[in-house]
Amino acid sequence: MQFKKRITALFAILMFAAISPLAAAEMKIAIVDVQTAIAASDEAQRLITQIRDEFKGDEDNIKLIQTEAAELLQKLQKDAEVMSEDEKRRVQQEIESLNNDFVYQRQKLQKELQARQTELFQGIDGKVQKAIEELVLQNDYDLVLPRGAAIYVGDLYDVTRKVTEKLNELDKKG
Repeated sequence: MQFKKRITALFAILMFAAISPLAAAEMKIAIVDVQTAIAASDEAQRLITQIRDEFKGDEDNIKLIQTEAAELLQKLQKDAEVMSEDEKRRVQQEIESLNNDFVYQRQKLQKELQARQTELFQGIDGKVQKAIEELVLQNDYDLVLPRGAAIYVGDLYDVTRKVTEKLNELDKKG
């Protein structure tokens, strides 16, 4: 009796091992790079343009500060031999002041940009989830993984472009 149970258990294990690769081979898998899909979507492009327009004045101001500092540095290097020590010190202090202002303005802009991007992109997560769900239903995928979970992905399994297209469709629907 024990012998029969062992043979039956062994047979079941062998059958499972033989069927398991077949089941995995029939499994439909997809990989998606969510960040790339979002960045390529029409909505993201509109939001990025909106953010750029919103902060264009600040960016121009930072570039102006950088240009002024570069011009003063060039003047200092070019005319250092004919400048008095007081004049050199004054120009160096002005360059240092412009540099401090540049660093402050750039950090402030980066923080504001990050906060604004976070605010604008908040609603996209739900749309990405919906786009992926629609793709799963349309294409009968058994498993969808993020791109970062795979070491190698063939083009056949990468559905990033399809997710972007779905996001654009959802965007047009409103």
